[in-house]
Amino acid sequence: MSNNPLETFEKFGLRKEILKGVTEAGFKVPSPIQQLAIPAILEGRDVIAQAQTGTGKTAAFGLSVMNAIDSTGGAKMLVIIPTRELALQVSDELYRLGRYAGIQTVPVYGGQSISRQVDLVNRGAQVVTATPGRLLDHLRSHRLKHFHPSVIVLDEADEMLDMGFLEDIEAIFKYLPKERQTLLFSATLPTAIRNLAKKILKDPITIDVIPKELATNVDTIQRYYVIEEREREDALMRLIDTEAPKKAIIFCRTKKETDILSNTLIARGYSAKALHGDMEQRQRNETMDIFKKGRIDLLIATDVAARGLDITDVTHVFNYHIPFDPERYVHRIGRTGRAGKKGIAITLVTPLEFKELSRIMKFSGAPIIYEEVPTIHKVKKQYLAEFSEKLRHQHIEEESVEILQQLTEDMDITQIACKAISLLLNKQPAAGPNKIGLSGVEVERMIQRFKSQKHLPRSGRQRHYQGKNRQRR
Repeated sequence: MSNNPLETFEKFGLRKEILKGVTEAGFKVPSPIQQLAIPAILEGRDVIAQAQTGTGKTAAFGLSVMNAIDSTGGAKMLVIIPTRELALQVSDELYRLGRYAGIQTVPVYGGQSISRQVDLVNRGAQVVTATPGRLLDHLRSHRLKHFHPSVIVLDEADEMLDMGFLEDIEAIFKYLPKERQTLLFSATLPTAIRNLAKKILKDPITIDVIPKELATNVDTIQRYYVIEEREREDALMRLIDTEAPKKAIIFCRTKKETDILSNTLIARGYSAKALHGDMEQRQRNETMDIFKKGRIDLLIATDVAARGLDITDVTHVFNYHIPFDPERYVHRIGRTGRAGKKGIAITLVTPLEFKELSRIMKFSGAPIIYEEVPTIHKVKKQYLAEFSEKLRHQHIEEESVEILQQLTEDMDITQIACKAISLLLNKQPAAGPNKIGLSGVEVERMIQRFKSQKHLPRSGRQRHYQGKNRQRR
């Protein structure tokens, strides 16, 4: 397949203005979901597409639909999406892809000025990305004038189900045109989503680009630790001290985060370096070289920077933040437990992130075991045991005999030995608060709440969190 983006995307028959957006976005070749979905959407078919975040699905439906949109006013495409962050992200990406075709986009979500959103939509933006709650509020209040989108996209449908938006989605479709093209994108297709699809789609074509083999390496032990956000740094350092990795990769979400964490670890005496896409190629090569040669123990990297790394002796992978999708998790932890060697993968997760961890477990079938972050007492006990073992097998240097002879002039052997051991023990790594993270009992309660919440309708879920929300306000 050619590497020229115009050649590869031209085969779909996209307009030159849309192709220019493809070029500007830096797309090289169509991804699997784009290969399969774009022709079907261009034909006007309803589509059920099973695809994960990060597979290029926004461009798959965006390029196809915007190709048929002219620059005249009025909403032509409505993308319904679970969170405000995603509404903004998708709106921005669609704008970049369609701007040369004169496409305007508007994100609609809670917490923002209602009048401003309504004004932007009514002034003629062709693409609207919206969260279910705020969109339904606008529709019920009849604030959106001449709002008759011809293409409706349900993005991250299973996520909306988990968040309790199913009733809202069904209500929204009562306000939308009967004659329309409907596209449903979801990482999983639980029964409730399949039933919804039967109600809102007509003779859909089904596309599935979920990898069938997401199994993780049997040579890799996988563990997770539940912490509060403020404890993330302390938890990581405590686990590094306990695990004593010979060579570890610590995955962060952003370039800025890799630099901050790298500087923090170095300041605390750890042997670490950052690796991310903003570094010059020469710097990246140097960092990789010293990591491979074992001159540093910890490589703090983004997913993009670590792509294609081929290092067989990585003992540990740390997920400083949980990855956004299950496939990325599998790729990350695949950096350890290679060539028949054992590896350990550790993931830090807050209670608010537990849903993402559950999705990873569900997708990969991975036995990810919960453990508590060791206390300082446990770290010291482990360090003393390891220290004693090393002392027993320590080779005696010639200079040590001379020093001992000098010291025995003023002190007895017991004093000398105790002082020497104490001097070495002062270097032990235990630091930070004694207890970090949630206890086993607290985690069990959290899991039970999580399981019960998944089955609550949205209204019940809001009542459940009412006290917490009141405190935030």
